Amino acid sequence: MKIIANNKKAYFDYFISDNLEAGISLKGSEVKSIREGGISLNDSYVKIIGNEVFLINCYIKPFEKTSSFAPDVKRTRKLLIKHSEILKLKQKVLEKGLTIVPLRVYFKGNLVKVEIGVGKGKKLFDKRETLKEKSAKREIDAISKNFRVGR
Repeated sequence: MKIIANNKKAYFDYFISDNLEAGISLKGSEVKSIREGGISLNDSYVKIIGNEVFLINCYIKPFEKTSSFAPDVKRTRKLLIKHSEILKLKQKVLEKGLTIVPLRVYFKGNLVKVEIGVGKGKKLFDKRETLKEKSAKREIDAISKNFRVGR
């Protein structure tokens, strides 16, 4: 499994509860562009329309070596998920405060997969707590590293 893109901001902004692997419907040279790392999940989100799931606002850089056909870089892309999974996601989203966010994009064999998660938005004080935990962990790691070097 080769990870191409991570959505670090999703873990900062949401409490992620359930993860799900989904295929993604791509056109033309988008796979080659993704293989080169030309994808960004910043500001992208997942929306259920009818009985289909779509990835919206995901940036895929146009492939430079393509001849004429270049799809729109921020077009809406369909996610390939089983109908039963879509119904479960739909039920969870109807609960108050839950949303679906893309977490990472990776290759599984030759297929491009998107990991999506159901998340509940964090409040400002939750985000501050997360930052405090990260800085405390960084300090502990630095001290332990210096302690090991000092021996």
